[in-house]
Amino acid sequence: MKLTKRAWPVLIISDQFDAKNDEGVRLRDLTDKLKELHGLKVYPSYNYEDGAEIFASRSDLAAVIIDWDMVVTDTSESMKPEELLECIRRRNKQIPILLMTDRLAMASMPTSVLEIITDTLWKNSDTVEFHAGRIDTFVMDYITSIHPAFFGALVKYAHEYKYAWHTPGHMGGEGFLHSPAGHAMYNFFGENVFRADLSISVPELGSLLDHSGVVGDAEQNSARVFGADYTYYVLNGTSNVNQIIWRSQLVRDDIAFVDRNCHKSLNYSMVITDAYPVYMVPRRNKRGIIGPCRLSEFSSDSIQEKIQANPLIPAKLKKQPVKMSALTNSTYDGICYNVINIKQQLQRSVENLHFDEAWYAYARFHPIYKDHFGMSDDDKNSDHPPIFCSHSTHKLLTAFSQASMLHIRNGSKVTINPDEMNESYMMHGSTSPQYSMIASLDVATKMMEDNGFSLLDDIILEAIELRQKVTRISREMKLEKSWFFEMWQPRIVNYEGSETAFENVPAEYLAANQHPWVFSKKNNWHGFHEMEDDYAMLDPIKLTFITPGLDDEGNLSDEGIPASIVSDYLIKHGIVCEKSDYYSFLLLNSLGTTRAKQCSLLTALLKFKLLYDENAPLEQALPKLVNDYPERYQGVGLKDHCNEIHRYFKKHEILDKMQDAFQVIPDPAMKPAEAYHHVVKKQVEYVELEAMMGRVPAVMIVPYPPGIPIMMGGEAMNDKARPIYDYLIARQQFENLFPGYESDVHGVERVERNGKSYFQTLCVKE
Repeated sequence: MKLTKRAWPVLIISDQFDAKNDEGVRLRDLTDKLKELHGLKVYPSYNYEDGAEIFASRSDLAAVIIDWDMVVTDTSESMKPEELLECIRRRNKQIPILLMTDRLAMASMPTSVLEIITDTLWKNSDTVEFHAGRIDTFVMDYITSIHPAFFGALVKYAHEYKYAWHTPGHMGGEGFLHSPAGHAMYNFFGENVFRADLSISVPELGSLLDHSGVVGDAEQNSARVFGADYTYYVLNGTSNVNQIIWRSQLVRDDIAFVDRNCHKSLNYSMVITDAYPVYMVPRRNKRGIIGPCRLSEFSSDSIQEKIQANPLIPAKLKKQPVKMSALTNSTYDGICYNVINIKQQLQRSVENLHFDEAWYAYARFHPIYKDHFGMSDDDKNSDHPPIFCSHSTHKLLTAFSQASMLHIRNGSKVTINPDEMNESYMMHGSTSPQYSMIASLDVATKMMEDNGFSLLDDIILEAIELRQKVTRISREMKLEKSWFFEMWQPRIVNYEGSETAFENVPAEYLAANQHPWVFSKKNNWHGFHEMEDDYAMLDPIKLTFITPGLDDEGNLSDEGIPASIVSDYLIKHGIVCEKSDYYSFLLLNSLGTTRAKQCSLLTALLKFKLLYDENAPLEQALPKLVNDYPERYQGVGLKDHCNEIHRYFKKHEILDKMQDAFQVIPDPAMKPAEAYHHVVKKQVEYVELEAMMGRVPAVMIVPYPPGIPIMMGGEAMNDKARPIYDYLIARQQFENLFPGYESDVHGVERVERNGKSYFQTLCVKE
C-alpha cells in the first residue's frame, strides 16, 4: 500500500458540528467536501480538551483545524485555545494548524498565536470548496515533508514498479510466490517489505559504502541531529560499530584504557587490534549493582600507574600515549557519566575517547541528560581529542534490529579523515546492505528531530509515575506489616527547599530537573561510597526493581525472594525483563512502552505477591519449572522455594563471592589477541573448573548476571584470581542443586556426568 493522504486524517475541533445554524451547515459541508473531493478522513472533536487528547494519542494526523471562536466556560478545568496550540506544537512543530475564525476575531488575536499557527480560514468570506482545497494543499505538503531523504527515495523507487534484473533473487517478492512456504512468508510480511529489499545496483538510492547520494544525505542529516561531525550507518549491530572504531585507530601493541564493565564486542576489539589493555574498575554497591568508575582512575597518574604495573607491556612502549579509552555510558543499570568531567581528565593522556552508548541513543533530546552523553556540547574543554560514540539505534529508539550509528566529533586540534575512517568501515561493512534498515535509521533520526523532546518527556514522565506507584504500594504494604517490591531510586528529594519523599514530589518536577537523579555523597541512596560531585546520574527510564531479602548494606535477612524467580514468573505473564541480578531486575521504559504494559506489570507483581503469601504450589506459580523437573519441585510451595534458594545464597555467601570476584583484575599471562591465536592454532583444550587453577583460559568468561567479563582470555587463574575461582565453583554447585536456574556463562561449556553438570572452558595448552 502506498503512503497516501488517505492514511493521514484531519482533526477538526469545533462545537458547531451539530449546530442548526449557518456555521454548522458550512462545517458539515466542509467535512463532506474533504471526504468526497479530496479523499481525506476527518476526525471531529467537540471541545479543546477532547481535541488535545485525540492529538496526543495519534501521530498520523495530517492537519488540525481549530475553531477559534468556540465559547470556553471560564473554569479551571476548561482548556483555553492558546493552551491547545501550545500542546500541539509541543508534540509536533511541523503539522499544519489552521484556525477557523472571522475578521473580527483576527483583530484581537495575540501575536504569539499568529507565530504558532500555519494559516487561517475565514468562516464566511470564502467558499467551502476553497477551504477544502486549501486544507488538502497543506495536507499534501505536510505528508511530503514527513519522508526524510533516504526513506522518501526508497518509497518512490519501490512504487515505480520497475522490472528488476538484479539481486536479490526474489526480485521484489515475486520469487516467493512460486512455492507455498514462500507465499506464506510474502503474505505475512506484505508486498512493501520485498519491494524495498533492493540491490546495491540501484543508483537512485546512493551507496552506503562510499556514503554518496541519498544515503550520504541521510547520514549527514543524522550527524547534524545527533551533534556529530560525521555519522555512519552500520547495519550489523553496535558490536560492529565498536570494531570499526577500534580498527580505524589502533594497531598492534597500542595501549588501550578500557572499562572492565564493557560489552564483549570491545573485548573482541582488543583481540582484533592486538592492543595491550589496561583497565578501569567500576565500583559496586552492596546490592551488586555496577556503579561508575572513580573519577581518579581517569587521571594521568592513575593510568600511568596501571601501565607500569602491566608485566606484558615492554618498557620501551610504556611511555607511549594511550591510543584509545573506552567507557560504557550509560551502564547496564542506567548510570550515566558527566562526560564533560571525564573529558577534562582523559584529554591529558588519551588520544581518542570512545563512549559505548549502545543503550543511550536518546540522551541528546532531553535536557535532563545535559552534559551526560558523548556528543554533549562542551564549552568547558577547549582542548579535547576526537570523540567516538556507538549507538544501538535499534535498542531504545526506533530502528530495525542491528541498525546502529557511529558518531564522530573531531578533536580541538586533531580531526578525523573520513576517507581514512572509511577504510575501516568498508572492512566491516557488507556490499549487500539491507535498505529497509537504512530507512529505519533515517526515520529514527527524523522522529527525534521533529519531536524527540516530547517523545522522551512522555516516557520519562511515565517511568517516574510508575516508580512512584510502586513506591506508594510498597509504603502501604509496610504499614500493613506486609511487603512489596521497591525501586532503586532516590528516596528523598530536595523539592522547593525541603527534603521530600520521592513519591510525594510532583512527577512533572522530577521529569524536568536533573538534580534529583544526580548521585551525591550526602544523599547516598545509591550505595556507592565516596561519590564525586556532579559526576554521575541515574537514567529515570531504566527501572531497577528490588526484591525483598537484601538491604542496602548487603545484609541478607532470614527470608527473601531471588529476582530470577520473579522474572521467570513474569515471563509466564508475557513480561520479559531486560536483566535479572540476584535481588534486582531491570525493565526499560522505552518509546514502545504503554500505560497498558505498566498496568499489566503491576498486576503481575501483585499476583506474584499473593501467590507467595499463600505459599501456592509451584505447579500454579511456575508450571514450566515443575514440568521440566517434577522430581525436584513437585509439591513445593512458592514461598518455600524462594526461601530455600535465598538461604542457599546466604549460607554460601554467593553475593560476597561475586563482589570479591569482580573486584579482581587477574594477572595477564598474554595479550587477549595472543590467547585467541592459540584458539585459531588449535593449541587449546577443555579444562574442567576443578582443575583450572594454574591454567590460562583462552577465551573470556562472562557470567550473567551481571554480564561483564570476570576473566579475559590470556589472564591467569592463579592465587590472585582465587575469588573468581571460588565464585564459579559456587555457581556450579548452585546449578546442580537447583536445576532450571542454569544461567548463561559465556566462555563456559557444561559437561554432564553422573547426573551432575560441570563447568569447563577452553584453556591454553601447557
